[in-house]
Amino acid sequence: MKILIVGGGGREHALAWKCAQSPSVSEVLVAPGNAGTALEPGVRNVQVDAEDIDALLQLATTENIDLTIIGPEVPLVAGIVDKFQEKGLRCFGPSAAASQLEGSKAFTKDFLKQHNIPTADYRNFDVLEPALEYIREQGAPIVIKADGLAAGKGVIVAQTLAEAEAAATDMLGTGTFGDAGNRIVVEEFLEGEEASFIIITDGHDILPLATSQDHKARDDGDVGPNTGGMGAYSPAPVVTPEIEERILEQVIRPTLAG
Repeated sequence: MKILIVGGGGREHALAWKCAQSPSVSEVLVAPGNAGTALEPGVRNVQVDAEDIDALLQLATTENIDLTIIGPEVPLVAGIVDKFQEKGLRCFGPSAAASQLEGSKAFTKDFLKQHNIPTADYRNFDVLEPALEYIREQGAPIVIKADGLAAGKGVIVAQTLAEAEAAATDMLGTGTFGDAGNRIVVEEFLEGEEASFIIITDGHDILPLATSQDHKARDDGDVGPNTGGMGAYSPAPVVTPEIEERILEQVIRPTLAG
């Protein structure tokens, strides 16, 4: 079978590398790929932008692709899976509706609240002055989040009111984050370890993958601004069997039911 991987980062390199190892796979195409995927045996880069859905549809049709796997969030939010399925093409990834959980932090917070899924207290804002008033009422530390996709850099953990006000002003006032910052989430600061719990689901059945722990702070000692990720390890010891069961019961299953 032939597989198309959409994207050009390290995530897509890992997917292409692993897919190419399968004896069932004759070739893996990566659009657009990168210098690393260009060196992998059985892998071919194709210069098609990961956000050009029409061109990707044409590529999948022309190359007789059996399965397309989507890496980046932007084409998922834009509905690439729905459009591939409309054409009868197999495509692995969430629908545009499900991708809202990744594409909009405000949508996700409202969804969690609606379905009684545990989450930090919060408020959504699209106007600066009410956001600043709320930040001053709550005090610091506090978390300021750009609503939209910001390549993993749209979350500011502000330790002081000045940092929080500056972050909100950057997003809503000066437009530093572009469209992603047209709305913000101001969220309660929760102290503790962060871990990722990722599953594959068809909407009913649940297949948990290995847990992981991402380290986003730029500098040694877990300080400095957040990045898209400075490194990660797996599994995450903080996710004990008891914690895993709580995640499944309190987060995963209610999300699928919602």
